[in-house]
Amino acid sequence: MAADPEAVIATARAWLGTPYHDQASLRGVGCDCLGLARGVWRDLVGAEPQAIPPYSRDWGETGIREVLADGARGMMIEIPVAQIGPGALVLFRMAPRAIAKHVGILTAPDRFIHAYDRLGVIEEVLTTTWRRRIAFAFRFPATAPFSGKT
Repeated sequence: MAADPEAVIATARAWLGTPYHDQASLRGVGCDCLGLARGVWRDLVGAEPQAIPPYSRDWGETGIREVLADGARGMMIEIPVAQIGPGALVLFRMAPRAIAKHVGILTAPDRFIHAYDRLGVIEEVLTTTWRRRIAFAFRFPATAPFSGKT
């Protein structure tokens, strides 16, 4: 079952104004785009189910594995990009042939929140340029998925 989209949006908006800080995830202190998603997860669902290994900031990174999407698939509810709506977590492919490396949360059909270098966590218009970069979409779960650990 998916989390209430309004709760996702309200939680994400609580992060607005958080400064950008690579690989961080502390509301009001600093985060990057993945750190924003991680913080929203913690606020809505609970403890993160796994540690996040270090990652590069290279939006042009290529490869055969969609690391970010694969990780999200293990914790979130994947939805077709054509079915995105408010509350959805979207992954952006920032360059042709690159893997998806940027994350945002939709707040309306035409708006999203993300953490952006030098700007921090902001809400902005989901322009045609941003929309065409969406590669994957997910819903936050209402509860943490079963990890199999006891």
